[in-house]
Amino acid sequence: MLTIKTLRDNPEHVIEKLAVKNFDARVIVERVLELDANRRGLQTESDALVARQKVKSAQIGALMKAGKRDEAEAAKSEVTALKEKSSALLAQADQNNRELEEQLLLLPNLPCDLVAPGKGAEDNQIVKTGGPEAHLPKGALPHWDLARKYDIIDFDLGVKVTGAGFPVYKGKGAKLQRALINFFLDVNTAAGYKEIEPPVMVNAASGFGTGQLPDKEGQMYHMELDDFYMVPTAEVPLTNLYRDMILTEDQFPQKITAYTPCFRREAGSYGKDVRGLNRLHQFDKVEIVRIEKPENSYAALDEMIAHVEGIVNRLGLKYRILRLCGGDLSFTSAITYDFELWSAAQERWLEISSVSNFETFQSNRLRLRYRDENGKTQLCHTLNGSSLALPRVVAALLEDNETEDGIVIPEVLRPYTGFDKID
Repeated sequence: MLTIKTLRDNPEHVIEKLAVKNFDARVIVERVLELDANRRGLQTESDALVARQKVKSAQIGALMKAGKRDEAEAAKSEVTALKEKSSALLAQADQNNRELEEQLLLLPNLPCDLVAPGKGAEDNQIVKTGGPEAHLPKGALPHWDLARKYDIIDFDLGVKVTGAGFPVYKGKGAKLQRALINFFLDVNTAAGYKEIEPPVMVNAASGFGTGQLPDKEGQMYHMELDDFYMVPTAEVPLTNLYRDMILTEDQFPQKITAYTPCFRREAGSYGKDVRGLNRLHQFDKVEIVRIEKPENSYAALDEMIAHVEGIVNRLGLKYRILRLCGGDLSFTSAITYDFELWSAAQERWLEISSVSNFETFQSNRLRLRYRDENGKTQLCHTLNGSSLALPRVVAALLEDNETEDGIVIPEVLRPYTGFDKID
């Protein structure tokens, strides 16, 4: 959530920057400033009323002692009238402040200066490519056919047990999943990320803190009886560990990682792009989260990008890194870099990671602050990245490593799988 100070200091800058996200903010910004002015005016009026009440209340006792009963009664009546006026003013202020918060929640995060304008994915900027070309055998199969051929993932059983988008991993397919999770966590912890095992259900306050609520509730699985949400990503519980905290200078940086299953409705998704592992309702993902001082957050972002790239390189897969344009940037992000793997059999790019800096947008919602060298509290910067999301990694691994007599396991994973080929 943007701070009032940001809007008050330079409203035209906010409107201009949000236009990069193709968001017309003028009406909302003007309304926010109007409500903010009302809030300050109502506060000034309320403070004056309280001061008058104190003065009149103090006079009552003195008047009674002096035997001036009529004057004391008049003062009591005036205090009563002032209290009624204060109550009405308080109700007016509450309504004003509720609308002010509602309007603030409509405004996305400001994109940083590196983010280019654009309508959508077609305008994202390719900043780097890497990895080897896959050399597939004649008649190479897409991963959903490979999964059936080697009996490692059963999509039909998932439909039977739950529904579409909930695959069942079997035998070497299940071991490959576990191997990737352990490999990703080991690489992350070796880089200084503390491993966490968080809950996979969160409350509404957590969803609000990281910006999933009230923006993306339609994409989340909601347990209405308990008012809990299944996590769409480990970002939500991990970042909310710091909600309502004030860090000290010596506590930076905060670096944590976690594996969780993730749950997304993926409403409106259909067609060939959702076949097999391309788009699921339940999937596994390892996440990294960092809490940084503002002046260090972009160096931390570069470190996270290099870290994810290092993992992809160790898997030996062809990849590219994109900097998202304004039109493809999420509501909460100031800047995002996507990693995509080349799926040789499908002949398309598959997103496997997003690495983002949210600057103070999440921390303002979370009330996550630190105390600077002058003892003043400042908002932290929050960052997160997929490290990595498994389904499309598995899809690319299966397709790019297919041979005539089986699927070769990347060497780095063999200590985790216990086998070097799926056949």
